[in-house]
Amino acid sequence: MNEARRNEIVEEFMWSWNAYKKYAWGKDELLPISKTSNKWFGIGLTLLDNLDTLWIMGLDKEFQEATQWVTHELNLEVDQDVNLFECTIRALGGLLSAHALSNQHIFLEKAQELGNRLLPAFDSESGIPFSDVNLKKGTTHAPKWGSDSSTAEVTTVQLEFHRLTQITGDARFSKAADRVSDKIAEMAKSVQPQPHLLPIFINAQSGKLSESSTISLGARGDSYYEYLMKQWIQSGGTRPMLGERYVHAAEAIRKHLLVKSKMNNGGTYVAEMNSKGKLLYKMDHLVCFLPGVYALGAKNNIAKLPKTSTSDGLSVDEMSNIHLKVAEELMETCYNMYKDSGSMGLAPEIVMFDCGNDPNNSKKCGNTGKDFYIKPNDEHNLLRPETVESLFILWRLTKNPKYRIWGWTIFKAFQKHCKISTGGYSSIKSVVRAPVVFKDKMESFWLAETLKYLYLLFSEDDVVPLDKWVFNTEAHPLPIVPRRPLYGD
Repeated sequence: MNEARRNEIVEEFMWSWNAYKKYAWGKDELLPISKTSNKWFGIGLTLLDNLDTLWIMGLDKEFQEATQWVTHELNLEVDQDVNLFECTIRALGGLLSAHALSNQHIFLEKAQELGNRLLPAFDSESGIPFSDVNLKKGTTHAPKWGSDSSTAEVTTVQLEFHRLTQITGDARFSKAADRVSDKIAEMAKSVQPQPHLLPIFINAQSGKLSESSTISLGARGDSYYEYLMKQWIQSGGTRPMLGERYVHAAEAIRKHLLVKSKMNNGGTYVAEMNSKGKLLYKMDHLVCFLPGVYALGAKNNIAKLPKTSTSDGLSVDEMSNIHLKVAEELMETCYNMYKDSGSMGLAPEIVMFDCGNDPNNSKKCGNTGKDFYIKPNDEHNLLRPETVESLFILWRLTKNPKYRIWGWTIFKAFQKHCKISTGGYSSIKSVVRAPVVFKDKMESFWLAETLKYLYLLFSEDDVVPLDKWVFNTEAHPLPIVPRRPLYGD
């Protein structure tokens, strides 16, 4: 059965890939309804983002075609401003992973060139990188919508830049990434209103966190916490301070943001917090990366690290068990975002959980007994991967068969409602209103993350084993290698 399911997932990948190849080859993104492409960075983003997916799924012919494009047609000297974070996790991560899996030098060559073109983003007075950098000119700037960078974005380039140093011996990449991590780790100890929980904006010039912005495990905050854990894993556990930072953050989340719904289902979710310390009872689908991270921490016994004892006096085993329980409870909530959002069986971008916690809003859930309701502006689905990512990790670590059942149910819902008859898949505007209205956008992460994690969910443990690889936030596996003290670790 698992082989048949993998084959069906590969079929849907090929349905998407062939549409990209036919209508958008070498371009950044496919627009499947209009059968054309979208330019974002101008470097073939979907292709770079899926080199490792092709390899992992055993699509040798397609991998060789993509490799030929990288070899002969990829031009990184484009007069184009790119987002440091997105370009790092998708393009650089894709190249690094393709090199690690295939050992083909062209991917190392292109990864090193791209890393050099991204480095100027770190040339701020504070060392906190600017959000955007021009790949040709090396000019940098803050985001066009404001003066601050997203906290998640500046703290989610470390895996990739450490890997670059690892394979090139060029310490500039790790130094730039570590300077950011160390600076923010120092601020995290005393940040208000709650230590170890960071506001979602930071100024690159001053290096200061925004005192007025929200604390969130969703957009602009999410992958900061993910990379605390994954940097420790990437180093083979040889940098305990990274694990210690994660445990402090994970405990702060558990104690101050974890909420039980007061509705019938009583689901566990992660609230947001405003600058005054008041909880906001909403959760992005993006937060569904967190069950996988908590599970990884628990199974890796990260609580054994020194300097992570809690005021609760928990033993290592007790903390690990609590964190695994949190992972399992959050995983169920994330699945319920699909199951309970409407007849399509697809999750919206954001749900509101204040039905039971705020009496003024209790009627918004009606008499359904559901834990949440959905605002009209949040009804869309972008083919996001976070829930199936955590399902994959929890399956690998617990072998509870329900995670495969849930993953297959989600896959079939995507297949039924998001597949385009002429090729490709598309985001949709609403998961609650029929008929389906397509947004005419196939995000690169549909192939690079969502379908890859679904494929791995039904694969054997020796296909990208979790004790040898760590996935970046765009699902690109990077080798776990004990870190050598290149510059005074």
